[in-house]
This record gives sequence, C-alpha cells and structure tokens, in this order.
Amino acid sequence: MSHTDIISLFEEFKNLKVAIIGDVMLDTYWWGTTDRISPEAPVPVVALQKLEHRVGGAANVALNAASLGATTSIISVIGDDADGRNLCALLASHGINTSLILTSPDRITTNKTRVMSRNQQMMRLDAEITTDINASEESHLLHKIKEQFEAEKPDVLIFEDYNKGVLTATCIKAVIALCKEYGVVTTVDPKKKNFLAFEGVDIFKPNLKEVKEGLNLSLEQVDLNQMQMVHHALQKHLHHSISLITLSEKGVFYQVDNEAKIIPTHVRNIADVSGAGDTVIAVASMVFAITKNMHLAAEMANIAGGLVCEEVGTAAINLDLLLKESQTILG
Repeated sequence: MSHTDIISLFEEFKNLKVAIIGDVMLDTYWWGTTDRISPEAPVPVVALQKLEHRVGGAANVALNAASLGATTSIISVIGDDADGRNLCALLASHGINTSLILTSPDRITTNKTRVMSRNQQMMRLDAEITTDINASEESHLLHKIKEQFEAEKPDVLIFEDYNKGVLTATCIKAVIALCKEYGVVTTVDPKKKNFLAFEGVDIFKPNLKEVKEGLNLSLEQVDLNQMQMVHHALQKHLHHSISLITLSEKGVFYQVDNEAKIIPTHVRNIADVSGAGDTVIAVASMVFAITKNMHLAAEMANIAGGLVCEEVGTAAINLDLLLKESQTILG
C-alpha cells in the first residue's frame, strides 16, 4: 500500500459505525511502591499513591474503536451500582454511546482491581457475577438491539465474550440472525463457554490457547499446515467465513477460502499483554468492514496488538502511532 492509501483508509474509520456486544468491566488500578515485606505474612507491603479507573472487557474494544474515530456503541448488562455508573461515565467521556447498556438490580458490575508496583502486578481482586443474564434481561436486551438496528444499522458488530453471562446461547443466535437480516459484518472474540455457539459469523478470532481448549486439540507445532487444519476443524462446527487466530509471539494466522498465511510479529518491548486481544479484534473488524481485505486487516491488527503490548495495563490503540507504524511497515 502507498502512504496515500493508508491515510485514506484511516480517514474511512470516521465514517464507520461499530457496535460491540458482550461483557463490560471496570479496571481499577492502585499504583504504589514496595520496599518491604509485611511482618504479618510473607507478602509485600504496597504504599498506595494513586488510584486509576480504566474500561475493560468489551468496553475496551469499544474504546479502541472510538480511538480510531468510529461512531461506537456498546451493548451490555451491568449492575445498578457505583462501579457501573463510573464505567458508563468513562465510556461517555470518549464519545461512546452507552444507551444500549442495561442495568440490573440482580447483578453487579464486574470490577477487576489490580495493585501495581514498579509497573508489575502485585495482586488482582475480582468482583463479579458470572451467571447468565435472566430471560427477562435477555429479552429486553434483544428488543433494544433490534430498535437500534432499525434506527441506525451498524456496519460491523463485534461479539466480545468474557464468560460473565451477557452473551447467552439464545442471545448469540438471535443477534447473528439479526445481523444477517440487516447485512451487518459480524466478528467474534470468544471464550471457552460459548466457543462453538457463534455459528455463521464472518470472522472468528480466538487465541491459540482458546482454540486448543475449545476444540480439545493438542498441536505438536504451530505452522501453516497445522493452522489450516485448525481452520477447517472450526469450520465444521461454525460454518464461518474467516479464521483469525492470534499466536502470541509467533504473530497471527488467518484463512479465508483457500488464502491462508501466518504473519509474524514485529520486534517490540513488551510491557503487558493485557487487552491486546481487544485491540486486535477492533482493528481487524474495522479494516475488514471497510476493505473486505483480510490480509490487510490481519496485518494492521498484528501491528496494533504489538503496539498496545508496550503499555502497562489495558490501553487503547493510539491513532497517530498506528498510522505511523502502518506507513513504515506496510508502505
């Protein structure tokens, strides 16, 4: 691609409407210093200095899409609590539509609290409910999604599953059918519980560990031949169009029809892999929705995933940095 083509693609991001459905969460970071062990137990004492809130889970996918300029909506169910209100306020501050987030008196908003010292995670505390949303919440959510589609159809819908209960089997099936009816591109970042429930989607994006668990596979080595076998095994269950599988330090694999490739990673100073998958699915979904070019989508998602790994904690992709790296590597 020429630099002009890449700039034109980035301009197209602004015209894209992206919806994300799945489990949202609040990421809380306590930053401090550590210089001694507790006399009460063999654990480090962290002197807390700063409290920070970030968005996590499906909300981080939305943040990545919005950071690239897309008109972004988030669809989820949270608790009627302070963490939920804080999360919605953070999303709204980035211009993300939160009108499709339902509150439930029977749930709490997922909050993952990390205690950090010297840019390392000392401890994580999770507050969450992981049971499926009930039938009434499911029905209300699907009704709101259909209303939104009738009012303003998105170009692409991303399923972001963290096994916290928003994406039930019924919900997944109904939303995929709705997307097919309205001609909306569908992409999935799955987890183990609903791994094979996303039948008929356009892009299925697990990581290698999730593939092994979801298909009960033991891969002797990660090469193109083995990954093509994985793609065909997935297709037997999902009848999907495209596999995009992240391979950690080995890069990403994609296959569409008979076109398949492993794209290696670019050398990075890795600080934290948290949230990298969120960035990969957001970038891949947006580039594919605009270009229908899976090779380009995989290339740019690979670049973006590497860039956010240089940040500590969950972080959205920086538009200018991604543009510069894309021009350097792809131009």
